[in-house]
Amino acid sequence: MGSIATSFSIKDTPVENLRPLKVRVIGAGYSGIYLGIRIPQRLRNVDLRIYEKNDGIGGTWWENRYPGCACDIPSHSYQYSFDPNPNWSAFYAPAEEICEYLHGIAEKYGVLRYVRTSHKIISCVWDENIKKWKLAIQLTKTGEIFHEEADVLISARGGLNEISWPKIPGLESFEGEVMHSAAWNQDYDFTNKNVGVIGGGSSSIQIVPKLQEVVSKLSCFVRSRTWISNPFGDNAMAKLGLDPETIEFSSEQREVFQNNPQKFLEFRKIIETDGNTIHGVTFKGSEMQNGAVQAFRAMMKQRLAKKPEIVDALTPSFAVGCRRLTPGPGYLEALVEDNVDFISTKISSISPSGIVLETGEEIKIDALVCATGFKTGAPPPFSVVGKNHITLEQRFTPIPESYLTMTVDGFPNFFMMLGPNSAIGSGSLTMMIETEGDYIVKCIRKLQKEDYLSMMPKAERVADFQAFIQEYFSKTVYMDDCNSWYRSEGGKGSQIVGLWPGSTLHCLEAMRAPRWEDFDFESKADNRLRWLGNGWSETMFEGRGDPAWYLEPRFVDKPMERCPEDDEMLKMRPFSH
Repeated sequence: MGSIATSFSIKDTPVENLRPLKVRVIGAGYSGIYLGIRIPQRLRNVDLRIYEKNDGIGGTWWENRYPGCACDIPSHSYQYSFDPNPNWSAFYAPAEEICEYLHGIAEKYGVLRYVRTSHKIISCVWDENIKKWKLAIQLTKTGEIFHEEADVLISARGGLNEISWPKIPGLESFEGEVMHSAAWNQDYDFTNKNVGVIGGGSSSIQIVPKLQEVVSKLSCFVRSRTWISNPFGDNAMAKLGLDPETIEFSSEQREVFQNNPQKFLEFRKIIETDGNTIHGVTFKGSEMQNGAVQAFRAMMKQRLAKKPEIVDALTPSFAVGCRRLTPGPGYLEALVEDNVDFISTKISSISPSGIVLETGEEIKIDALVCATGFKTGAPPPFSVVGKNHITLEQRFTPIPESYLTMTVDGFPNFFMMLGPNSAIGSGSLTMMIETEGDYIVKCIRKLQKEDYLSMMPKAERVADFQAFIQEYFSKTVYMDDCNSWYRSEGGKGSQIVGLWPGSTLHCLEAMRAPRWEDFDFESKADNRLRWLGNGWSETMFEGRGDPAWYLEPRFVDKPMERCPEDDEMLKMRPFSH
């Protein structure tokens, strides 16, 4: 028999020894706040900082302050699962309430101690020699730049972050007020002004009804056709005996949610079930898709009856869901008001005093609102340089590629929350955020506990995921003939870069447990089991743990006693991992 090699030294630490790691998170919106809760909760010996470029936390909900800004999915499906809010004022919560909710969560769970506001990331460079990220950070209030190193870098900046201005000749020459929906001038008074709004997406659909009420003339420049849907969750509201036309919650309803947890849970579950079971609408020719087309066409025709010419200009020929659906309460009603013009003629240029159409006609305006969205799927506006001096911008050209949306080959110890292909067409986005955050925490723990210097996905697995994405979406409505931020090449490309290739529930299961075999790891030691330590456990030392912790009720995984009437319920539970 051959001898067993023993040419390594035992690591003289208990098995739980977790080496110190510096973790830096970019962004303090929904994703960054979630990481600020879970990393301290589930990891030890972590030096955590969350850098936020804005003066406050909340991400897109801190930045977007335009009139009418609100959640466009049911509020009760847009919150953390572990701390639901019974006090949303409306079915679609206004932005200020969402921002207030996020701030309350951050305070409640101690996240703010890790957040550094007014800290803008300038560059992130992977140093192969020391196996760390080198960061340059600017203090936005003073302009001072400082540098630091991090073992793990997490981008939690979200997809709706970098403003996209319209590329129209003469925009800079306009002498009136110009603002983007994500850079709103709170001090500008729109009363009795002639205002132009460019865009027909979610922001415009929320802005138009509010401006229509105060302006003298509102000119809506809309080139893209779009489906305006019935309110999301209206079926759920009907099931609960609520009026789908009344989106505000009364004080009595909110009191029920506060004082009757079972009723509140029932309400939330019906909304979630409704969102998760309409996935069939995303497939071409499905019964659900055909039914949606008929229902939405009839609804739009009815609400635009006062100006029937808008019906033809706005109603799409492409499938429902090809572009992001927006319920838009009050939008269609606003378009038919006497002080609103719906203009689908192409804009040729912008003059100092207005907007010039291809026909040569000039529309005189006092203020211009650009509701033209964001550069989705794009790399961060700061430099991220991985192995072999390859930038993330280069790696994301011609399209952004990833492994399960969260990691990229060539970029060790780099993770993304809501990276490419992270959004969802239906279902709960916040549950996807929580699932991605949990996955990343598991990766950090493996790096820390098992003494790995770095991890990154194998290039072959990134290619496999891209092939899966391409094949999956070929059968869906997202590849229909529409211009959408879901797609590559600024919305006109042949690949879907914005959406997860499946349902929300599909995503939750896919990310439940990392497939470590899909990653390349670089170890600190030749013997990859050196992390086993010296045979002791931290819990065996006085004052450092409970030597019989496994008997504590909270740690005991007690199986359910068999009850025949519960058999069907057991079948409905997800498998435990």
